[in-house]
Amino acid sequence: MFELFPDQPVYEYPELVNITYSFVWAFLLASTIAITHRLTFGGDYYPKNFFQSLVLGAIITTMIMMAIGDSLARGLGVFGAMAIIRFRTRIDDPRDVLFLFAALSTGLAIGVYGFTISFVGTVLFCLVAVILHVSPFRSFTHQNVLAFTLTDTNNLPPVVEIMTQYCSEFRVISIAASKEDATRYRYAISIKKEFDKNQLIERIRTVEGVKQLRISLNELPNT
Repeated sequence: MFELFPDQPVYEYPELVNITYSFVWAFLLASTIAITHRLTFGGDYYPKNFFQSLVLGAIITTMIMMAIGDSLARGLGVFGAMAIIRFRTRIDDPRDVLFLFAALSTGLAIGVYGFTISFVGTVLFCLVAVILHVSPFRSFTHQNVLAFTLTDTNNLPPVVEIMTQYCSEFRVISIAASKEDATRYRYAISIKKEFDKNQLIERIRTVEGVKQLRISLNELPNT
């Protein structure tokens, strides 16, 4: 009679208890990395699919590494098959790439039963990420670009005051001369959760000399 988990004569797979233990560790540590990414995210809208990708990516990496074992031929075969897959997802923020790499590295370490390495590495990575988030070197993730034209540059301070009230963070992207002796400004902004774009637009419109006011989606890589 066929067994539910038959032994393989070419490779001695780990026991079911060890496999389960490894996947539980992969899930817990990857979830820690994903939660840290969520807590230190500075944008307006958090991508929930990226949170899931961090956790699922670590589990998949663990499964692949355990399946490969110490077989060089099996490893070449698996990674050769994986090379066929083409990922078209664009990740603009290098910080997100590092978090994804950290989750995959955790799964890789657990897949070769390096539990101590994966645990210490995850704790250290998350701790450093939190420290950098509260430090002056924190990243500014903006989702919108505010553009407007001023006929008189002396009216810029009231606009900046409004942005300070409605935005959690903002920075200048460009300042350029426009037609009719006007000045064109572009700001990267991150609107506070208690406000929306329409409120910010209506408030800035009250400033004298503001023309061609618009808010567009993020057009530049996050910095």
